[in-house]
Amino acid sequence: MLTSHKLIRYAVAYVFIISGLMKLVNEDLGSTFINLGLPFPLYIMYAVAIIEIVCGILILANKMVHHAVIPLIGIMIAALLLTKVPSLNMGFMPFAFNARLDIVMLVLLWVLYKWK
Repeated sequence: MLTSHKLIRYAVAYVFIISGLMKLVNEDLGSTFINLGLPFPLYIMYAVAIIEIVCGILILANKMVHHAVIPLIGIMIAALLLTKVPSLNMGFMPFAFNARLDIVMLVLLWVLYKWK
């Protein structure tokens, strides 16, 4: 039976597995990380990709979900701070629009973290 908990797990796992895979196969994403001004941007991108894939698989398999969401919450917070918060200089509504999916993913990760 497809419960709401399973549906949230499947959706979150899908997002992170696909996001991680795209970081490994799409060269354009490397330039995005380079433009963030982080040290060793390509190494960070590959590390983030591997974390997203591994944690996504753990969530999908319902294994160590409580532990798997913690690094993903960190990744989402970093993504918000590095890529969305700068849009606040254009006003709150452009920021709210740009950050909407990141915020939804953070909420879903929090739900998975708290769900026992």
